[in-house]
Amino acid sequence: MRSKSVVRVVLAEDGVLLREGLIGLFERFGFRVVEAVGDAEALKEAVAVHRPDLVVTDIRMPPGFTDEGLRAAVELRRIDPGLGVVVLSQYVQHRYAAELIDTGGGYGVGYLLKDRVVDVEAFIDALHRVADGGTAVDPQVISQLLRRRSGPLSALTTREREVLSLMAEGHSNAAIARRLHVSEAAVGKHTGSILSKLDLSRTDDTNRRVLAVLAYLNGDR
Repeated sequence: MRSKSVVRVVLAEDGVLLREGLIGLFERFGFRVVEAVGDAEALKEAVAVHRPDLVVTDIRMPPGFTDEGLRAAVELRRIDPGLGVVVLSQYVQHRYAAELIDTGGGYGVGYLLKDRVVDVEAFIDALHRVADGGTAVDPQVISQLLRRRSGPLSALTTREREVLSLMAEGHSNAAIARRLHVSEAAVGKHTGSILSKLDLSRTDDTNRRVLAVLAYLNGDR
């Protein structure tokens, strides 16, 4: 597993104080920041030079302060689908969020909201998960994407939507059961119902289920 070795990171954040704070946090938990940059073009150049295990990037960066970081992340993933990418943002950029999640088949990708990162160890665990090829998507991101979809998704119950959001975060059935205070068997039934309603094949692999659901969300525009 990659998480047992040093994860090499390229960090892109235009805010100097936040950038320095993240560098310190990453190094405290054993990551190695090979380069930290402040704009999207520098991010792409740094990735080409260092070929890191993981990219962590903000969305809004110079020169336009719109979606430069997210567009760069999508481009980098198209070039190298195996590159782990975590986007840190204060909001959900719907179009490119869906594109990013779908790149590389959905493996090794994360979309986290800055204001909702309240547990440092959970944040670090999410970074390791993405570096190892898993997913880490904030449930609010999935919730907003769901609200923009129609068709079979509208058939999901409230509980099934909760399970779907936790699946998208990369949680196992056991972890979902603990969070929702239900049995693991109940989660299995909800998962089966979700996959059936979305006309997706059953699989025992959590990450594959997540990828299938996210790919469906991305394609159902």
